Amino acid sequence: MKLASLFSGGKDSTFAIYLAQKQGHEITCLLSIFTKSEESHLLHHPNIQWTKLQSQSMNIPQITINSNSDDTENELSSLENLLNIAKNEYGIEGLVHGGIKSNFQKEKFQKVCSKHGLTVVAPLWGAEPEQYMNDLLEANFSFIMITVSSDGLDDSWLGKTIGFSEIKTLKKLSEQFGFNLNFEGGESETFVINCPLFSNSIKINQAEKKWDGYRGRFEIVDAELNYHA
Repeated sequence: MKLASLFSGGKDSTFAIYLAQKQGHEITCLLSIFTKSEESHLLHHPNIQWTKLQSQSMNIPQITINSNSDDTENELSSLENLLNIAKNEYGIEGLVHGGIKSNFQKEKFQKVCSKHGLTVVAPLWGAEPEQYMNDLLEANFSFIMITVSSDGLDDSWLGKTIGFSEIKTLKKLSEQFGFNLNFEGGESETFVINCPLFSNSIKINQAEKKWDGYRGRFEIVDAELNYHA
């Protein structure tokens, strides 16, 4: 099927594209909603502007829209607008997204898609957290943590690239503090800097850490495609 991808630049939406392609689907465009703030319950907010580099590296065109409200219905209306454009311009038949176990998200996306005669493809649905995190690394996905908002995760994780040893540490912390190892509950958000879908990795030239004692963000200030690697 020809699919659009609901794309945030994080590990889940990027890996969902990777798996959907392996299933034989064609990802014709990326749909990114620039949320009003990090208070969105439906969508990813930090560093969303840098998804343009990932779009270029994957050679998949991106359609974006600004949401002027964190209200879920307003964001779904923005998604409907993007789906209509994608249907008209790219002939999409469905939407791929990186949901793992949020029924709230899944039901909202299915409702919007069925209204427009589109199929929802969720290749990560039901993935076991530890296996999934290891699958990412085994597939040569390189990603960093760009937010933390959970007990057990301090500012030392901001901007950190996740490898197998980090997953072992995160597993212990998740058991101790009760957060989701795959960050499905928003305990952390991620940004993919390289993977098999990319022609070039992303080089972060400048970033700022913001930390309030509990929650923190790793804001990318300047980045580019790495043509020399």
